[in-house]
Amino acid sequence: MGKAHRILLLLALIGALFASPASAQQGAANRLYVVIYVDSLPNFAADTAKILQQYATDARKDPGSVRLEVLRDVNRANHFTIVELWESRQAFEAHLAIEHTKQFRQNIQPKLGSPFDERMYNVLQ
Repeated sequence: MGKAHRILLLLALIGALFASPASAQQGAANRLYVVIYVDSLPNFAADTAKILQQYATDARKDPGSVRLEVLRDVNRANHFTIVELWESRQAFEAHLAIEHTKQFRQNIQPKLGSPFDERMYNVLQ
């Protein structure tokens, strides 16, 4: 992961944390941050971007979604990062079971140049 990519990811995570109202931060210990790296084949970069934009629009409406951002690598147009903030792991798991999430994962699969890389984090207390 390049320096610019790490800086963008850090800014997105900080923005998600501080953009939340103070009352919502009380439950921060239960929140789940999900960072997903999506590297598509270069010839599918435009299609992947459209699929990711639709996913973001749909997922932001899911119960328990606090914030979701899709980032594109500045130097490699076919490399994307999704940063999601969920109220809880249960909310994230419910999101995984929703039809639009299943469709997203099915539609993105043939365009990937490397395996779907999904990582989950909690705030260190």
